[in-house]
Amino acid sequence: MTAGSTGVRVLAVDDVRAALDELCRLLRASPDVAQVRAAPDAVSALKVIQAEPFDAVFLDISMPGLNGLELASLLAKLSDPPVIVFVTAYDGHAVSAYGIGAVDYLLKPVRAERLADALTRVVRATAARRATVAETAPRPDAMPALPVETDGRTRYVRRAEVKFAEAHGDYVRLHTSTGVHLVRMPISRLQEYWEGSGFARVHRGFLVALDAVRELRSDSVGGMLAHTDLGDVPVSRRHARELRERLLRAAQRGELGKR
Repeated sequence: MTAGSTGVRVLAVDDVRAALDELCRLLRASPDVAQVRAAPDAVSALKVIQAEPFDAVFLDISMPGLNGLELASLLAKLSDPPVIVFVTAYDGHAVSAYGIGAVDYLLKPVRAERLADALTRVVRATAARRATVAETAPRPDAMPALPVETDGRTRYVRRAEVKFAEAHGDYVRLHTSTGVHLVRMPISRLQEYWEGSGFARVHRGFLVALDAVRELRSDSVGGMLAHTDLGDVPVSRRHARELRERLLRAAQRGELGKR
């Protein structure tokens, strides 16, 4: 994330009104900040955080009741915790603050240049967290069925019906137990859609469904063939090892022989 992107959402927490107002002013002046909310104490901050998400909390330490370190410890237990930056008039809590996982520790009065450094750390930490969430989030099923035009009619061939796909110029031939269906799509694009759903690219011109492979055979010239109920699919040398490994993993998970 950089300046000019969507920016981070920040909650500022301080029981001293003048300090809170000044911190909010500085935060709102930053191009890396999209939204700033203010809370006068830790309990109010908890209520705000429960109502809406924040990327970062800029947090005073010395507050009556629940102090900043205690609040930060509670926030760290959330399923999607915000990044913490402590803002305090005292430097004696720095070790405890970093031990909790804070990305920075600002001393009052806060200077704009020092705040900019802290926001750079916040932006990096937030971007890394969002990337991790994106990687681990389940992806929507890509193209579980493809439309096939025949004699002015459209039917949908389900991915589960396809044993293997064969490149045919700008088209692919989908080989199923009910016949061969022609779809206008390059095989490289079909690979992008289906490779994560049990299909493997085994040749520049072929994709094969892993659970449709009955055995691997050698052809008359020493090459490899993936045998399916609908025929043999050529396997190039560069794809042979990967295919064997994927078939082994699928077998260990009990995913073969379902068709």
